[in-house]
This record gives sequence, structure tokens and C-alpha cells, in this order.
Amino acid sequence: MNKKLLWISLGISQVLYVCLLPVWFRLLSYLHPAVLGVIWMCLTIFVLFVVYYAGKGIIQISKILLKITITVYTVGLLILLFFRPASQDYSQINYIPFKTIGGFLLDEGNFLVAFYNLTANILLFVPFGVVALMFFRGLSRWNLILISAACITLIEILQHFTKRGSMDIDDLILNVLGVWIGYLISPVIQNVVKLRVR
Repeated sequence: MNKKLLWISLGISQVLYVCLLPVWFRLLSYLHPAVLGVIWMCLTIFVLFVVYYAGKGIIQISKILLKITITVYTVGLLILLFFRPASQDYSQINYIPFKTIGGFLLDEGNFLVAFYNLTANILLFVPFGVVALMFFRGLSRWNLILISAACITLIEILQHFTKRGSMDIDDLILNVLGVWIGYLISPVIQNVVKLRVR
């Protein structure tokens, strides 16, 4: 791994993270504090990839480290999905596709909440599509969509019954779209990120 590119990417990502702290702290009003760690992890890895891609570098990572990373990421995401401030109302259910998305796009309510919901519901699930193709090269896109849709539907149902989130078909649509995008960009990422056996 090119150490110069590593230090450049770490410098850029940490400066960006610190500069945007006021934005991240605003998310704490309706999300668990783990959001700060999830955002830090996503931003650091994203900038690392962009810097190495631009510098034509290669990131070599062991399968074990990648598994640990995606496990920690998944735990962080589950905390965000199931541990939220109790003051919020999670009794609503939306079975109508694009109703919530349309409401956000028409600027109903807080812009930060709308932006977070639309982008986060997509971007936070991109890593699963990327990693799925890295670990299971023979996985078809339709199997990936079916598996991810089933898992996300289960999460939505659990959120509803535990009163830890609203059951919304638009969340399912956006989450599966994120996994699908990850699947599509995985070949590009694999040009930079190489898995080691050990």
C-alpha cells in the first residue's frame, strides 16, 4: 500500500470530518450517537478509495480484515436503525411506493432530515453490494436483490414491532437501490481494492 496516498487520504478525510462536525452533531437530535462513528468510517473509507483511485494506487486488504470491517459497519448501522430517541413517533406505516420520497423531494419538513433520509437510505447500503460481489463472485444481481430485499423487509418489520422505526416501503426501495448501486460499482472498486487470502 502506497504510504504517501494513505497519509494524504487520512489527512483529507479527517479535515473534512472535523469541518462538517456541526452538520454531524445536528443528526444527534434524531439518531443514536453511533452515527458519528458510522459517518467517520464511511467518509474515511470513501476518501481513501478516491485518493487511491486518482493516484492509481492499490489497496491490499485481507479477507479477515474486510469481514471485521463490514461486521463493525453492520453493527453500527443496526444501532442507528434500532436505537433512536424515544421522543419520536414510529407508529406510521407506509405501503405506498414513493409517497415518502415524494414528500421529501417536495421539501416537506426539515431539509437536513429530508437530505439525510434520501441519501443515507441509499448510500449506507452501498457497501453491502460491493462486499457481496467481492466475497461471492458468482452471485447474480437478481439473487442479490432478492436476498437484500428479504433482509431489509425483515429489518423494517422488526423496527415496526419494536417501535424503533417506521415501516416504510420507500426505505426498502432506497436500501435495495443502495445495494444495487454497490453491486454495479463493485468492479470499479475491485480495480483498486485487492483481497489477500491472508
